[in-house]
Amino acid sequence: MSEIARPEALYRQVAAAIRDAIVSGAYPPGSPLPSEAELIRRYQVSRPTVRNAVAALRAEGLLEVIHGTGSFVRRVASPVLTIDRSAGHIDAGAMTAASPAGWEEVEEPHIHRTHTDAVTGPLLGLGEDEALLGVDRLLADDATATRVLHQTLMPITTAEGTELADHPGTWPTRIHAVLAEAGHPLWWSETVRARMPLPDERAALRLQDGIPLLETTRVTHGTDDRPLVLEVLRTNANRAQLAYRLAP
Repeated sequence: MSEIARPEALYRQVAAAIRDAIVSGAYPPGSPLPSEAELIRRYQVSRPTVRNAVAALRAEGLLEVIHGTGSFVRRVASPVLTIDRSAGHIDAGAMTAASPAGWEEVEEPHIHRTHTDAVTGPLLGLGEDEALLGVDRLLADDATATRVLHQTLMPITTAEGTELADHPGTWPTRIHAVLAEAGHPLWWSETVRARMPLPDERAALRLQDGIPLLETTRVTHGTDDRPLVLEVLRTNANRAQLAYRLAP
């Protein structure tokens, strides 16, 4: 019997004990967690304490619950989807990642006007509350059904004098071609991070509890290194990986 000392929140101690058992291999990936009754007996705690501990480990992504069966140690799955994030010039245009080929639009794109904020403003070299053209897309990979949230934000000044002013919903590949045709020597900068999703992101991407999302933020730069377009791509960090072509 493994009794728990009680100087702090009890469920956290139970969660720590179970976590240690997972890390040590006592509960290998894919194996079932002992039943609630067994955990209650093992740690000499109440049912709510065990349930709170299991909920905490689910939030960490260590456990998954199969309804009607029980809690299982989450397997470390290999990515099922590779997203090509290479970017480079092709003739007068450009090629970028996440082209429509192989992707299905789950919903009609949402085209709207918005404004820069404390995050998007600096990325676009603008202050806060500057006008932007925004396009939000929800996509799904045909082969794996993995969902992707894709957002394009473009300053009004980028679109002025081009076909983009009348067609802001143009896919980024064509946006880049239009900008290249306008004389911009394009280059791209991109950052990647993993974070826990917001509730609406978790629902849209159909993420299980405890699964982080993978977020890439790409800025298209033009003449004098001026930021022209901001693209944000978010997807399931447990199912997708990114690939980049590095060239001299």
